[in-house]
Amino acid sequence: MAAPHRIDVHHHPTPVLELMGGRVSGSPGIKGWTAALSLEDMDKNGIATAILSMPNRVNVWRSGDQARGRAMARQWNEFMARQASDHPGRFGFFAAVPILDIEGSLREAAYALDHLNADGITLMTNIGDKWLGDPHYFPLFEELNRRQAVIYTHPISCDLLQSKLPDVDDSVIEFTADTSRAIARLLFSGAAHRFPDIRYIFSHAGGTMPFILERFTRHAQSDATLAARVPDGVLTYLKRFYYDTAQASHPFAMASITQFVAISQFLFGTDFPFRNAEDHVKGLKACGFSEADLLAIECSNARRLLPRWR
Repeated sequence: MAAPHRIDVHHHPTPVLELMGGRVSGSPGIKGWTAALSLEDMDKNGIATAILSMPNRVNVWRSGDQARGRAMARQWNEFMARQASDHPGRFGFFAAVPILDIEGSLREAAYALDHLNADGITLMTNIGDKWLGDPHYFPLFEELNRRQAVIYTHPISCDLLQSKLPDVDDSVIEFTADTSRAIARLLFSGAAHRFPDIRYIFSHAGGTMPFILERFTRHAQSDATLAARVPDGVLTYLKRFYYDTAQASHPFAMASITQFVAISQFLFGTDFPFRNAEDHVKGLKACGFSEADLLAIECSNARRLLPRWR
C-alpha cells in the first residue's frame, strides 16, 4: 500500500460542543467525535494530514459577551493545537477568531499564528449581515495581508435567509449560495484587490459561483465604480483564490470550475465527519483527472500553500 500522502484541508473536530458554547446537529454520532475516529478514516484512505477547523454551528463569533467570545475562541484553538501536538504530523488547524470583536480577533490571530502554529484563520462566509469583504473585516484583513496569511472560509446560513424551504436543510442550498455571496462581496467591495497577499480558500469548489460566473463578470462591467474595485478583472481574482473539493468531488462540479481555474488552485477536502474521505477519493478519480493533476489536488498544492507541510 502506498504511503499516505493526501492533505485534507476541510476537516471538523466535533467534540462535546455543549462544553464549548455550541451544538452540532446532523449526522448521528457526531457528538462522540474523537481524534481516533478521524485518524481511522484518514488511515483507510491515504490521508497523511487533516487541517482542522471549527464547525460552522459553533457560536464563537456571535456571543453577545465579548469576554466569553474571546475565551471560546481561545478554548477552541488550544483544543485544536493540542490535537496537532498529541498526533505529530497528522493534524494542523485553521484558528477561530471572535470576528464581531475586531480587537479580540487581532489578538487571537496573533496568538494562534505565532504561538500555536496555526496554518491560517477560519472565517465564515457571513456574520449576521456582514459578508466577507465588508469594511468591518478590514483591520483584520490588513494584518493578515501583512502576514500573507491563509483565510479558510466555510459557509453558514445567513440570518435573514434561514429555512427558506420546508424539509430542505440550509446546507443543501444556502451554504453553496452563501459562498457565492461572500466571493461577490470580496470582489465588489474592493477587498480582494485591496488585500492581494491574503490566500483565500473557498469551500465546496466555490459553491454556486462557477455556474453564475458570467453574471459576476457582467455585473463588474455595469458600473464604473464597481469596475474600479476589480481593476484586474473578475476572473483574475477568482483564479487567484483556492477551492477545496469537499462535497464537490464529482464531475458535475469539477467540470464547471476547472474551465477557468487552474489545477494549482484546488485542495483536497472531505468535510469529515459530515462526509467521509472514501467518497472524495473515489469521486475525484471519477472526474477524469490525470495522475499528475490528482497528486496536485490531493497534496502538492496544499504543501505549497501551507509552509509547515512542505
